Amino acid sequence: MASGNVAGCCGLWLVEAWEKRYEEALALGCTLPADALTCSDKQYVYKGRCCNRCRPGEKLVSECNKTEDSVCAHCENGHYQPSWTKEKHCAPHDICEGNAGLIVKMQGNATHNTVCQCQDGTHCSDTSCQTCVENQPCQLGSGFVAAKAEKRMSSPCEPCAEGTFSNVSSKTEPCHPWSSCEEKGLVVKVKGTNSSDVICESSRRSSLSVLIPITAAIVTCLVGVCIYCLVHRGEGLKQEAGEPGESPDTQQPMEQDENILPVQETLLRGQPVAQEDGKESRISEQEML
Repeated sequence: MASGNVAGCCGLWLVEAWEKRYEEALALGCTLPADALTCSDKQYVYKGRCCNRCRPGEKLVSECNKTEDSVCAHCENGHYQPSWTKEKHCAPHDICEGNAGLIVKMQGNATHNTVCQCQDGTHCSDTSCQTCVENQPCQLGSGFVAAKAEKRMSSPCEPCAEGTFSNVSSKTEPCHPWSSCEEKGLVVKVKGTNSSDVICESSRRSSLSVLIPITAAIVTCLVGVCIYCLVHRGEGLKQEAGEPGESPDTQQPMEQDENILPVQETLLRGQPVAQEDGKESRISEQEML
């Protein structure tokens, strides 16, 4: 416990001695080694002193001295400084060269550089995106992805995800979301694909499309049953009344052959004898006897 108190007292004495030495050195115009100072991240060491850095958007004009702090100035137009700095010059903004196919995506300011991007229908030729090359058309079912056009060298096409579609071959058209039938008060008639949109229809029409065939089938069955009943009822009435021409009283006698002469019958010995009409009915006496 006593050794700890001794160490603490020695450490405090050293700190006080160092601070006294530092004040004496500053009073005499002397400087201390750079590694002997500990400055904050917004300061830098200059001639044994901790000088303040300039804010983002500013540049250093002069370092601090015994009597003055660091002197800073705003970046000139078309230049920027993104962080705390001791630099005496701001960086110039990038220029989006139209001849290279570039256009301004975000204009630069005192703290940020200008951001360029490729014109519609083109994509970056490399990761630095200093020049652009023409896109290949995205086929049906695939859409243009702007982020890929800015960062990648390959043609920026991606297959449309579930719920989106592209029905054109284009260098600029992205995948579009399917239409929402529910938001329109409709129902889905045909589900969408990656190359076609959803087809909607009225819920009333959808019900009618089901009811009409069912109603037609029922009506057809009823008509068939009615016809069947009427036919069989008519046949029953005919059978009860009798068909004309089928009654025994009305049957036509068989036609007689005109060449057949009528035959008269006479009695011979009590037996009938056929005799043709027109001939004398004479019987010999012998036959009589």
